[in-house]
This record gives sequence, C-alpha cells and structure tokens, in this order.
Amino acid sequence: MTDLLAALLLGIIEGITEFLPISSTGHLLIAERWLGHRSDLFNVAIQAGAILAVVLIYRQRLWQLATQFFTEHESRAYAGKLAAAFGVTAVLGLLVKKAGYELPATVTPIAAALLLGAVWMVIAEYFAAKRAAVLGERSTISWTVALLVGLAQVVAGVFPGTSRSAATIFVALLAGTTNRAAATEFAFLLGIPTMFAATGYELVAVVGSGGAAQEDWSALAVAFVASAITAFIAVKWLLHYIQNHRFTLFAIYRVVLGAALLLLVPAGQ
Repeated sequence: MTDLLAALLLGIIEGITEFLPISSTGHLLIAERWLGHRSDLFNVAIQAGAILAVVLIYRQRLWQLATQFFTEHESRAYAGKLAAAFGVTAVLGLLVKKAGYELPATVTPIAAALLLGAVWMVIAEYFAAKRAAVLGERSTISWTVALLVGLAQVVAGVFPGTSRSAATIFVALLAGTTNRAAATEFAFLLGIPTMFAATGYELVAVVGSGGAAQEDWSALAVAFVASAITAFIAVKWLLHYIQNHRFTLFAIYRVVLGAALLLLVPAGQ
C-alpha cells in the first residue's frame, strides 16, 4: 500500500469518527497498526480537517455570534461560555502535555474505553431523558454546563476510546441541557477553537524542533482534505439522525468493536 493511499484511508477514518460518538483517536490508533504510525502533527492536522467541516456547517451560527456579539446579550453570553470552556480545556490540556502524557501503545485500554463508554452513553442518555421529562426541553447552555464540557474534552483526550463528542454531549445533557441538538451544537462549536489551537501548537513544536523537514506534507494534505469531506457528510447525517433517534446505535457499535478487539487482538498488542 502506498503512503498516500494509507494517508487517504486515515483521513477518511478520522472524518467519519471525529464527531460520531465512537472515538476518532481510538480508531486511528487501531488503524495505524496496519497503515503505519503517523506523527502527532499528522494526527492533529487531520482532526483540524474535520473541524473545518464543522465551520462550514455552522457558518451561519458562527456569523451570528460574531456580528451580534456587541449588540445582543444572548450571543455575547454564548460566546463567553464557549471561551470559558475552551479556557478549561486549554489550561488542563497544557498541564497534561507538560506532564509527558502519551497515548497508549496497546489496544486493550482503547477497547476497555470503548466498552465503558458504551455503558456510560446508555446510562447518561437514560438519566438525561428522565431529566428532560421533569424539566422539559432545555436548550440553554449554563456556565456550569460550559465548564464541565471543557473538562470533558480533556478527559476524552487522556482516555482514547472515550470519544470527545460523546463525553461533551452527554455531560451537557446530564448537567441540564436536555435538548440533544443544543448540546451537540455547543460541543461541536467548542471543538473548533480546541482543535485549531492543538494544530497550531503541534505545528509550532514541529517547526521549532526541525521536524518539518521530515513531515510528509503531501500525505498530510491528502488526509486533511479526505477528513474534511467525510466529516462534512458524517456531521450532516448525525445532525439529522439525532432529531428523532437516541444514541443507542453508537453504543451498540462500541460494544461490538470493543469486544472484537479484546477477543481478536492478543493481549499486550
């Protein structure tokens, strides 16, 4: 398999899995076992490709927040909550990075996170539905929800297989935003500054260390474009799907994949 084809496949995997609650990092770590290991910059950059798709999908919402920031309290408050959540993610994420955290090299912890995440999704959606029945449909993002969603992003980054989208969406639902579309929108919008900042951080680190010369920029570009296109399709589908469906389908997928990995991949690999 050529390097460009491998990069294309990794970009497609990233685009499909980044925003579906099934863990893009977990899928990429597994895929790299057969398609070859990639640099941190490659992995973060293709995530940025997926985020670009979200920018395009939510472009009207982003334009509204920007143009009404100084004239409308609601838009200003919403933007402030996004900034606060990003601040929590940025500070804690840098602390994790400085502590020397590295992603696991074996499949077992990823498989375990997929299984535990499936259980968490089912339980979280059950209690979120009960809260919605009592409190009614709530689309408001409170400051508490915002800060918890920012924290959830860091937790998902530390435990690949957890899924950033699953962690952030369900934390929002449990913390009081009972509307699935509203919780999903906040989680996805928060991903925009988070992933672009992560890409910039890695890019500066690579350039500063002289690693840019070793980076395969052609493969990175192919993966970036593939990720953006497939993410656009995946997010469009997900936003339509959650209007009338729960997340149970994704929990089932996580159980099947997690169990298959534990059964088929030898321990320690």
